[in-house]
Amino acid sequence: MNPESTLAKLKATLPNSQLPSSYGVYFKNTLVALCHALEDHILQKGAGNPDVKPLVLVTFQQGKWYLQEADRYFDIANASRHVVIGAVGDSGFASHKTGQLENVSLIDLDPNDAIVEEWNLIILAPTYKAMVLCRELSAEEYLPEGKPEVDTERKFYGLWSFDQSLVSAAAEIFISQTRHYNSPLADNLQEIYQEILATVGPPLADTSGVVSRIVSYLQSSQQQLVTINRQTRELWDLEGQALRVSRNLNANKLQAFLRMAQRVDERDTANPTASLQVAALSETLGQLLDLPALQLRRLRLAGLLFRVGLVSAPKEVFDRTPDEFDQQTLAFWRDRSFIGSQLLQAMPELSPVAEIVKHKLENWDGSGRPEGLRAEGIPIASRILGLVAYFQDLTQARGDRSALGLTAAWEKCRELSGARFDPALVETLGNVVRLAEMGLMELPTRPSQLPNVWLEELGDRTGSATPTL
Repeated sequence: MNPESTLAKLKATLPNSQLPSSYGVYFKNTLVALCHALEDHILQKGAGNPDVKPLVLVTFQQGKWYLQEADRYFDIANASRHVVIGAVGDSGFASHKTGQLENVSLIDLDPNDAIVEEWNLIILAPTYKAMVLCRELSAEEYLPEGKPEVDTERKFYGLWSFDQSLVSAAAEIFISQTRHYNSPLADNLQEIYQEILATVGPPLADTSGVVSRIVSYLQSSQQQLVTINRQTRELWDLEGQALRVSRNLNANKLQAFLRMAQRVDERDTANPTASLQVAALSETLGQLLDLPALQLRRLRLAGLLFRVGLVSAPKEVFDRTPDEFDQQTLAFWRDRSFIGSQLLQAMPELSPVAEIVKHKLENWDGSGRPEGLRAEGIPIASRILGLVAYFQDLTQARGDRSALGLTAAWEKCRELSGARFDPALVETLGNVVRLAEMGLMELPTRPSQLPNVWLEELGDRTGSATPTL
């Protein structure tokens, strides 16, 4: 490790010079996905809300990625208090509209500075701190295969963290490095940095454990993708290869999320097929309401993924009812849909599904979370998912609460009609329940279509273990 690198300097500040467990070697695409997720959070939370706008400190490795990220950083700058971008002088930053913004400061890095081999993102906001620090392996470190020619196979020594003290230490190192180039800018950054540290704001839910799992899944999926690419590369021409790699990577990302959803169900021994049943019954209601085919597909996938926010949930979530939770567990429970939507946003193709999950806990009367949407302002797919998830859970035993029959569970939903749930949807669900109780139909236990990855490890879970729904 170069002693002048940010990673080396950060290591020197830590007890016993021990970097956290997230330090390791990562594929480029894994780090890109993580950086984009952090940047998307800035765009979602910083725009129009000056109280949470962050200070963003960035270095682009020799400016290689700047032209791909230029327009994106224009939007990021508009959602940030200040953005500092370090890149080599010929990166093109100075002539781009982003470089012309008043709250954007550019640092022309010396090509001989060790930092030009780094790709860093440090975010400091009143409500959270986050960072990704990385440096590409040298040609010698890529041995025995040598430095890869394919971009997706590039590797980096990397570190990511949400730890406030660790991120703050990295920010101080960045500011110190800035002083070598522009002392007045360093003074200004130090002032902004101290203002942010002094600002008290409500902390966001701690998603570091969940992010760790996602990074692990993306990393392993990327390794599988690289192996496939190497075995079949000679069969593809350049255009076909690019398309194939993109499709495989997206499939592997979706696989990671689906497996996470399965892991949640496996932890919930009282309700081990919740995702399957909620997806199936949500799809049924959507069909009765004549939702378009695309909306039905998204609703079905949202049903399979709506519990990913519980992947790091305390065990009490699965063996107690919410009225028995302590304050910390209750806060996590209330934010579960928002946490799940944040995770799903890491894959842009899942953005419509993430929105369905995000608004699952909105209430018809406007008293829900996270945005207090009301009535028709709540997406129809979110209204369906919220009602079905509540109904399905009531049909399973939970802690000291016994499982309810279909009619009794629906009656509980009807009591919340007009307050928590859409009255028309409650009646539609009631019609389905009545037909099932009369023996004229069976409630579905799995959706009409299911990704193959879900079936690989499902075994007999939809057979003998099928609950009362």
